Amino acid sequence: MITIKAVPRNTALDAYRGFVMLLMMAEVLQLSRVARNFPGNWIWSVLSYNQSHVQWAGCSLHDLIQPSFSFLVGVALPFSIASRLAKGKTFGGLFAHALWRSLILIALGIFLRSTHATQTNFTFEDTLTQIGLGYPFLFLLGFRPVRWQWIALAVILVGYWLAWALYPAGPAPDPGWQHNFTGFAAHWNKNSNLGAAFDQWFLNLFPRANRFVVNGGGYLTLSFIPTLGTMILGLAAGRWLRADAPRIPMRRLLLAGAAGIAAGLLLHFSGICPVVKRIWTPSWTLFSGGACFLLLAGFLWVIEVKGYRKWAFPLVVIGMNSIAAYLIAHLFESFIAASFHIHLGANVFQFLGKELDPLMQGIAVLIAYWLILLWMYRRKVFLRI
Repeated sequence: MITIKAVPRNTALDAYRGFVMLLMMAEVLQLSRVARNFPGNWIWSVLSYNQSHVQWAGCSLHDLIQPSFSFLVGVALPFSIASRLAKGKTFGGLFAHALWRSLILIALGIFLRSTHATQTNFTFEDTLTQIGLGYPFLFLLGFRPVRWQWIALAVILVGYWLAWALYPAGPAPDPGWQHNFTGFAAHWNKNSNLGAAFDQWFLNLFPRANRFVVNGGGYLTLSFIPTLGTMILGLAAGRWLRADAPRIPMRRLLLAGAAGIAAGLLLHFSGICPVVKRIWTPSWTLFSGGACFLLLAGFLWVIEVKGYRKWAFPLVVIGMNSIAAYLIAHLFESFIAASFHIHLGANVFQFLGKELDPLMQGIAVLIAYWLILLWMYRRKVFLRI
């Protein structure tokens, strides 16, 4: 059960969250486009790779954005529950708020996916909808003993793996695609799996301009189930931080990180379950969760243990307003970029050559994002759900 214990705000958590959101907002830098302008340049190639999702199996830095965001939801939950209980809130009121928050996240995700559509695009693979679908279950686990979270994690990962393993592995829809698995791993091929079959039924229950066939990127509604596993790992980290505060449980975080990555890689290379972010395989939950533990430990060590805080201020500005940052990145890019060109000229960002025009524009847009968030931070305007 939750015990009420006052804990000061953890700057490292805000900085880690800000780092994650910065990676997402930095998509405006268009590093892949710049890399194409410099063929054969390994520096641009590496930067491009890590600002793109891998096509199927594997991991880039960009692939850790959604797991980190989901993980941090779990980390924050014990602090949030304790704070609200200290203010006299009841379990019923808190659970009602959790359900409301879940609905808002789902609706917001659908709204953002519909901004350039001719009608509401009912899709549930977006980061916000995935978190929203799993959040009520995470909240309930936050009120249960620690062993419940580990039992729930095991049931989710093993049960989800078993369901996919038992579902017939059909032929790959695109035989020429170089990332198709063979043998037992074929159960996790793109758009030829249990999750794709579910979406072909479920998503067509909603009004659509055209019948849903497959998601071009292979993303799935059912991924919210193993994503809940990622949030449970964050819940474990959050409980360790609260229980040990002000001491940082660095050893446990590092061991959990190493164990998660090792377990994910073992499942992948043994052929039991490939590491695929796009369909959030159980091995991806373990691998990415391990990476999140290590990233969290890194931020905690630098900021909370060593006391180096000033450098993190730009990240904290973003991290304390993560929902606002998410909305700004999804809604304001075209408006801000167009405004620069309207008022400063069509070629304003070509002062270092046409090859770097996308990067220079992206830097300007990214600075504009941050200045908006700084204005909100200084006026204590924080979007909360």
